[in-house]
Amino acid sequence: MTSPGLLAQLSHELEELVVKTAPSVVAVEQGRGQGTGVVIAGDGYVLTNSHVVRGDARSTRVRLPTGEKLAAELVGDDPESDLAVLRVGGPRLAPLELHESRRLKVGQLVVAIGNPLRFEGTVTLGVVSALERALPGPGGVLFEGLVQTDAAINPGNSGGPLLDASGAVVGINTAVIPHARGLGFAIAAHTASWIAAVLMRKGRVERPLLGVAARGVDLSLVEAERAGQARAVRIQAVSQGSAAARVGLLPGELLLRANQSALFGVDDLKRAMVLGEGQPVLLEVQGMHERRTFSVEPDPARQKAA
Repeated sequence: MTSPGLLAQLSHELEELVVKTAPSVVAVEQGRGQGTGVVIAGDGYVLTNSHVVRGDARSTRVRLPTGEKLAAELVGDDPESDLAVLRVGGPRLAPLELHESRRLKVGQLVVAIGNPLRFEGTVTLGVVSALERALPGPGGVLFEGLVQTDAAINPGNSGGPLLDASGAVVGINTAVIPHARGLGFAIAAHTASWIAAVLMRKGRVERPLLGVAARGVDLSLVEAERAGQARAVRIQAVSQGSAAARVGLLPGELLLRANQSALFGVDDLKRAMVLGEGQPVLLEVQGMHERRTFSVEPDPARQKAA
């Protein structure tokens, strides 16, 4: 049995966590719709979901926990990750840290704060149900590397923070499955962190193309021992004439590292290419019989029609 003293301690620590973090969680309004945002920089930068601000950006408002409403400027939008950055003027705001490390574990306690169904400042508690989930999004986009949680997430929570016990942001709540209970999803903070940084600097994310269809996979014991890591990116198909084809990448091969950083999912590969800003990427690849390392120059990002 759990000691009443331990329950009281947990309750007290959760109260302190909410008191510390709630001032950094805001309501994002556009027209008659409402979502949530989290302050990520004291000079007014707010991270939210792309689908929350899609529409007439000029009508977007941010409402602080104090009730004050501020006009918001759309700094950058990335529908492919469902993330957007707003900026507001006014008083200096209290930011929360987007935690870049992969410290989340299945079963870990997490807290979601947001404005579900316009009930502002709602706090829910749950656990990390799974990691590295994939979920189809609008327009054929596949959201990968998601955190699954049973903390109650409802319409209006979108864009709000998923917090660990220390109060660090470990995810940005993004999706619910209609009619399902205990199934909520968040964009992992190690993804949201680099996307937000690029949006703040450039306003958009341009993704160079390697020319592969791939997915992050858990490796078998034999594969993991040979690769030296438990996850990698497995190539499923290679586009003819692509950068991948030019360097001889093959379906079935495992991408292990890019620019010396381990690849656990496709997002890690995209991050290496985006932050490389068009420069060649050093890839470490495990084939059927050998491991090889080589440099590949990705093709430029496709330019979307205006």
